[in-house]
Amino acid sequence: MTVSTASDTAIVQSPPPADSRERVSHWMKQIQDEICAGLEGLDGAKTFVEDAWERPEGGGGRTRVLREGNVFEQGGVNFSEVWGQNLPPSILSQRPEVEGHGFYATGTSMVLHPRNPYVPTVHLNYRYFEAGPVWWFGGGADLTPYYPFAEDAAHFHKTLKEACDRHHSEYYPVFKRWCDEYFHLTHRNEARGIGGIFFDYQGGEGLLYRGPYTESEAAIYSDRMGAPESRDWEALFSFIQDCGKSFLPSYGPIVERRNSIEYGDRERNFQLYRRGRYVEFNLVYDRGTIFGLQTKGRTESILMSLPPLVRWEYGYQPEAGTPEAELYETFLKPQDWSNWTAPDSQA
Repeated sequence: MTVSTASDTAIVQSPPPADSRERVSHWMKQIQDEICAGLEGLDGAKTFVEDAWERPEGGGGRTRVLREGNVFEQGGVNFSEVWGQNLPPSILSQRPEVEGHGFYATGTSMVLHPRNPYVPTVHLNYRYFEAGPVWWFGGGADLTPYYPFAEDAAHFHKTLKEACDRHHSEYYPVFKRWCDEYFHLTHRNEARGIGGIFFDYQGGEGLLYRGPYTESEAAIYSDRMGAPESRDWEALFSFIQDCGKSFLPSYGPIVERRNSIEYGDRERNFQLYRRGRYVEFNLVYDRGTIFGLQTKGRTESILMSLPPLVRWEYGYQPEAGTPEAELYETFLKPQDWSNWTAPDSQA
């Protein structure tokens, strides 16, 4: 893939409503509440413990962590809103036009590390950013299974696609490809999981793909379709809300199907090994982690995404013909999961 170094043509946006920050902040806290309540129902044993914090430079948040539950070995659902005058390099390198402006950013993020290796790890993040006259929404959700179940991958993707399709027919095709591109460990040439959707810098104008590469699948698809019609702040806020509300229906049924499957040391050790990929991605590539650290956010909350236990093994290769090998051979390569059908239902 070729990295784009050219600056985007200046785009004039419609302004956000006067109460944009208050409305998004309120919704981010609301979706945090809804997700936490739903996850506590799935776990059935433990509840989230909240840790409220303040950022000296401006802002704060609510970190909620569930530990040693029936389903979740550890999981966190965070809300934050921060503001200040000094934009971090991670933003300026992507959007140089915001230099010199104060900023406001708010979002809800979540990572869940289940105990049972047959239940996948899952991540979600939805966020909003303002700097001077520039604003955008970003976020997405992705699934990281340890064992291959095609029906789980298909359910997750189909649920996200339904949320996207209610707003624009090209959202899912672009954002699914962008997710495959983003959650990729370049140093291993390996996907983190089976993807989902990912998007950033959505301000209602220009091409849907706003990533750094000019020759990626997402960039090529987005270029081919061209810029969609202008979408205002209200339309994008409505889209974000639908995406957030799609999380529990996309993940809950998978937990209910898999959590009762018995497992042994082999499965547990493989889960801990694959968790190492999660650590590598979050510490090397994850945009939210980098932004949080560069804006002097609360370190404990930022690193909440890391699993409680993990292992590395030198030169690991899965045994041929095993479920572990199938994960590598099929599930860690981009697939058209939203169109998958069970074999006994195919014509």
